[in-house]
Amino acid sequence: MDNQLLEEFKKALITQKKIVIIPHKNPDGDALGSSLALQAFLTKTGHNSQIITPNEYPEFLDWMPGQKKIKKFSNAFDESIQVIETADIIFTLDFNQLSRIDQLGPFVEKSNALKIMIDHHEHPGDYASINYSDTNKGSTCEMIYELISGLDRDQIDVTIATCLYTGIMTDTGSFRFPSTTAKTHQVVSILIEKGAQPHLIHQKIYDTYSFSRLQLLGTALHNLKKINEIPVVYITLSQKELNKNKFQKGDTEGFVNYGLSLRGVSLAVIMIENETEKIIKMSFRSKGSFDVNHFAKKYFNGGGHVNAAGGVSNLTLNETVDQFLKAIAYEKSQFNI
Repeated sequence: MDNQLLEEFKKALITQKKIVIIPHKNPDGDALGSSLALQAFLTKTGHNSQIITPNEYPEFLDWMPGQKKIKKFSNAFDESIQVIETADIIFTLDFNQLSRIDQLGPFVEKSNALKIMIDHHEHPGDYASINYSDTNKGSTCEMIYELISGLDRDQIDVTIATCLYTGIMTDTGSFRFPSTTAKTHQVVSILIEKGAQPHLIHQKIYDTYSFSRLQLLGTALHNLKKINEIPVVYITLSQKELNKNKFQKGDTEGFVNYGLSLRGVSLAVIMIENETEKIIKMSFRSKGSFDVNHFAKKYFNGGGHVNAAGGVSNLTLNETVDQFLKAIAYEKSQFNI
């Protein structure tokens, strides 16, 4: 973070403010971790802040410090609107387009509050007055660490450290993704010194599978298919299969990475049917130079990062698979085979 941007943050927070913090829909470890860490810091420095999530978040995140005070827009509509309408500042974390917060978007857009975006994805929107956008960072939590360090590093305690470590760990694939840098490890080292306990955080995130979730993983792996002569695999999960295995929000988190763990595979995709929203939710993961951000944006109304992105299809599951196969055939030259 450059000094000019840091001074903008200092100016915005110089007096006590009423602040709203909003992560993206279906918040993951990075979105929730960055929000909770920022809220803890703001509370310690005399501000009144409230986190509002667009909807529920996965059960494996419900242990995080401070999460019980979060308002969920999906079941606290009137309260959430009132908080937004009276806010002095609105922080939006881990997303850069208001469409990523669904029905909350219009209320944020028309608010007179100072809007601040902190995010590491490509192609940021222009809704915020202060933009801290850095696509070279592996997580928004690493950016929040830099912000807090610049404002008052001594305020980082075990609560803030735990939240930030959780987000960095999950968004870097346990430090496996190319976005993990020497700086990332330096930050994590400091967070451990401040009290974050890596082994316990890892257990709470990854060692909490229910029996039905493990059976769902078995179904997903059974459905895994490889495209002939191209280093690409894909997984499908129908609504019927989700229902049979008692699907809960967050159950398919990380499933796509199993495909990428295969030797010689450069791209893994999972396509999950959602009958309620009438969409197919897609996640893309790649190794090397294949740009899934570009691929998802071009073919599936999505985007994200070079090696990790999301997308959506309004076709049926079978039609989405057909569209995906045609897109891969068209992009075959990108795999250097």
